[in-house]
Amino acid sequence: MPAIGLAVAMAAAFGPSASGDPGHSGDAPYRGKIISQMNHMTLEQKVGQLFVIEVAGRDANTVSATAKATNQRLFGVDTPAQAIAKYQPGGVIYYTTRNNDDNIGDPAQVATLSNGLQAAALAQPTKIPLQISVDQEGGALVARFGAPATQMPGNMALGAGRSAADAQRSAEVIGTELAAVGVTQDYAPVSDVNINPNNPVIGIRSIGGDAKLVSDLAVAQVKGFRAGGVSSVAKHFPGHGDTGVDSHFGLPEVTHTLQQIHEIDLPPFKAAADAGVETIMTAHVVMPAIDPGVPATMSHKVLTGLLRNELGYKGLIVTDALDMAGAAATYPPDVAPVQALLAGADQLLVPVQMDTAMSAVLNAVNTGVISKQRIDESVYRVLLHKYQRGIFQDPMVDVAAAPQIMGAPQHLADAQAITNRTTTLVKNDADLLPLDAGPRKVLVAGWGVGTTQTMATALTARGATTQVRESGTTPSATAISNAVAAAQSADLVVVSTNNAYAVNAATGLPTPAAVAQTKLVKALLATGKPVVVAAMRNPYDVASFPEAATVVDTFGYTAHQVESLVRVMFGEVNPVGKLPVSIPKADGSGELFPFGHGLGY
Repeated sequence: MPAIGLAVAMAAAFGPSASGDPGHSGDAPYRGKIISQMNHMTLEQKVGQLFVIEVAGRDANTVSATAKATNQRLFGVDTPAQAIAKYQPGGVIYYTTRNNDDNIGDPAQVATLSNGLQAAALAQPTKIPLQISVDQEGGALVARFGAPATQMPGNMALGAGRSAADAQRSAEVIGTELAAVGVTQDYAPVSDVNINPNNPVIGIRSIGGDAKLVSDLAVAQVKGFRAGGVSSVAKHFPGHGDTGVDSHFGLPEVTHTLQQIHEIDLPPFKAAADAGVETIMTAHVVMPAIDPGVPATMSHKVLTGLLRNELGYKGLIVTDALDMAGAAATYPPDVAPVQALLAGADQLLVPVQMDTAMSAVLNAVNTGVISKQRIDESVYRVLLHKYQRGIFQDPMVDVAAAPQIMGAPQHLADAQAITNRTTTLVKNDADLLPLDAGPRKVLVAGWGVGTTQTMATALTARGATTQVRESGTTPSATAISNAVAAAQSADLVVVSTNNAYAVNAATGLPTPAAVAQTKLVKALLATGKPVVVAAMRNPYDVASFPEAATVVDTFGYTAHQVESLVRVMFGEVNPVGKLPVSIPKADGSGELFPFGHGLGY
């Protein structure tokens, strides 16, 4: 497309520039550079910019035999640098164990890898730096960087804390640490409104079950990530909060009416868009009220009609991973990327069979299925993003500084302080809490090898003599008997649960793990000993054992969350968390605890 034609197309795509208005693209300072750059790009180079790929190995040029085998299987090359040279992709995403990618070690290693990948990208004829992304949502579930990275409490915990300032600071800490190792974009915040207690994939990844609360704290995180030096991604549009199927393994359907979609699902995304969120990620979910039978990722009605036209969103749209069953089971490797682009997506995340995917897009353009203007619009957005975020200007990071920034003492202190404001006391019927300081025999039972041991250590530090009987996610009859026997000599029992309310979507019945954990809790309650039940993940567990007199919710099991739990138990911290979701009765007859419930001392 000639320069004049491209300029006209870009003006039509983005409308008037307003760099001071986060609701607009703010492209005026960069428009000429981008158009000039695009006029010197081949179709292959443009299409490459639309892909975000994974790479295997902890160094761009030297990798283990396992990583080499993964790169060969995925791309037919040995190293990450060679994959960059082959496809000239717009972005790379880091993973830990997925496909043996093994990207993430210590901070200096990740910073070196990032610099090596950027050097490989800049060595290509286009000299376009990479967007380097990761899923670092905070909390115990989706955090690719473990220690020494600071572990913030996660979304639902932040929802319990009700503090926009804490949510913003949490994101700023995460963003600062990611930027230090060369990550330019975090696939967060999760902006789904979790109103389904049996949601198998979102749960505590969501801020909560109230659209305004989710909106307020999602916006706070968008601001925090930006302050930390990375861009943010609101996900999963148009909403994954009321699903009973995990889109990694199937295709969920959200049966909300149009009114419900606008009242429940869309507000956080609209708020994030208005706050200038740089990217919105699609969901592999079907919303029959908008486009029956078509996943949002592949739906022109959802991505272009709803997100672009109705909500007026002008930033990047990235698909959720295209190798998830929610996309791949329905759309073959040569169809999914083409359909997503036709729907309105700009970036294609980890497609199945990269060679097939790229060839399919090129063929679709060459045969007129996808117009060159459609490709140019997305390439323009990708390049604009990289200019606006300073990636063109300064793609490299200081390797020596990374270890001092990741896990910095102030970050760790902030994480503990914020976490302390999220722990929620749900029941204290026997006035068991707060505990008096002093010696006592405590049985620590239930889920989590690390969790129970960390809890026991914290209790020991406060004068307790502890005994640990960890029994996993599905306690056996023997494990339950052993825990009951150990409780006989204890003055206090603390039992941790993890999804003791989980339901199998296919049968509608509690999962074996939920049944077994519930049996453990009820058996310990039957001993007559004082029992503190600590729900270490979803807050719905209390519905499985409503007779428990003392229940504390932590919304996760980071070391800070375990420490906060014990601090609350001893009254060192006054619990101020409030339930960010409502808790239904197990028989479906109504509410056990309402949204906003929470006790203090």
